[in-house]
Amino acid sequence: MAAASEVGVDNEKAFIAPASISHFVVRTGKYEETIEWYRKVFDTRTVFESDHITFLSYDFEHHRIAIVRIPDAMPFGDNSAGVDHIAFSMKGIGDLVSTYERLKGFGVVPDLPINHGISVSLYYYDPNGIKIEFAVDNTSLADGPESYFSTQRFAANPIGTIFDPETLRTRYHDGANESDLLQIGLDEG
Repeated sequence: MAAASEVGVDNEKAFIAPASISHFVVRTGKYEETIEWYRKVFDTRTVFESDHITFLSYDFEHHRIAIVRIPDAMPFGDNSAGVDHIAFSMKGIGDLVSTYERLKGFGVVPDLPINHGISVSLYYYDPNGIKIEFAVDNTSLADGPESYFSTQRFAANPIGTIFDPETLRTRYHDGANESDLLQIGLDEG
């Protein structure tokens, strides 16, 4: 992408990056089930709830997730146009493992645990088929996570390698260092 100055845009009025993503909205025909799933997965508090819309938050924000009842809504599918998934960054591998353990305790297990090389990710499908990703960037790469895009490994497999989250959990609790854990599954794939 060209810089603002390269396309004749006054730098005084150049793009200002948003501070963060404020919230996302889920439209669903599975209203109660969806509310319960997001409450469990994000350990939210209910800010507002009615028969038609619910606002949930997991931090200081007035809401991070809104759920809207659409009685005839169709589930999101693999061939649907739209956003593929919503990703949330975790501070470190310990937070990812703790999230895995907490959700597994509720019977919520990842549908796709994958090491992308640039990050280790756990994907969960909500009741509507929307993918929620929890990820940790691969900080063990000497030149940073973006450097992975120029490797032979990425050229050969740009998606990544599926791994066993139980192996990650066990190795974490056995004291493996974070750099080694960030490589999980890459040598097997």
